[in-house]
Amino acid sequence: MVPEISQLRLDFIHFNMGQPNRRTGVCDSDVFTMAGGSSRELKICGQNSGQHVFYDVENVNDSISITMNLTKDNLYRMWEIKVTQIEFSQRAPAGCLQHYQGNTGVIQTMNFGDNGRHLADQDYTICMRQEEGMCSIVYEPCDSNSFKIGPASQSQFAADTEGSGNSEQSEDSRECDDRIVMPCDSEEFIMPKESGPSVCDLLHCGNSFCTSTDDAPCKIESSTLPFNIRVQFGPGTREESPEDNLGMCLKYEQQPCAP
Repeated sequence: MVPEISQLRLDFIHFNMGQPNRRTGVCDSDVFTMAGGSSRELKICGQNSGQHVFYDVENVNDSISITMNLTKDNLYRMWEIKVTQIEFSQRAPAGCLQHYQGNTGVIQTMNFGDNGRHLADQDYTICMRQEEGMCSIVYEPCDSNSFKIGPASQSQFAADTEGSGNSEQSEDSRECDDRIVMPCDSEEFIMPKESGPSVCDLLHCGNSFCTSTDDAPCKIESSTLPFNIRVQFGPGTREESPEDNLGMCLKYEQQPCAP
């Protein structure tokens, strides 16, 4: 690798491979693997057209390998991947597998889509560049079915159970094996203001983006810098319904600083 090159950016213009195991999320048939850099080994499969990743290669002397293991199943496959070599002055922030720019945008976990299933064994950070004059960022689900990371957590069930009253158990139960970690300082539901804001929860899992079981969609606002979301999906040792594990699609919009 040329010494001036700090990162590789891969843009998945087209990426359609075999789906992971529908029950576990493990890429046990087709799998795309990128290894050899200073970043964590990347393993993905399924449908990822339109996604991108940054891969750190600074101070790496060995070759970077991209391997595509394909089964003999008669599947429709197509891929077109643009690889860009990035110098240090233009690199994405350290630790960001994905880096988005602009006041608004859409972020998705890998293999999100119709008949998709979020992938197992994923641990990475999605970063949004803070734009000039912006001091916070608001996230909301793309639609009512765009946050499915495991079945409803016990805390969500407890909120529906009259007289359960075990707040300690509810809090602990949100520490799911598969989860989104999101720093935030306010969590406001789209409902009358007299309802008031809820308590902010750093861990998000289950079938609701917010901790409330109310059917109304919600928005989560964060002024914590940098603007980051961490994806932590476990090794796929448990079998669960794919309908409960579609993954995540969020819209974001940065908010201007108060005058």
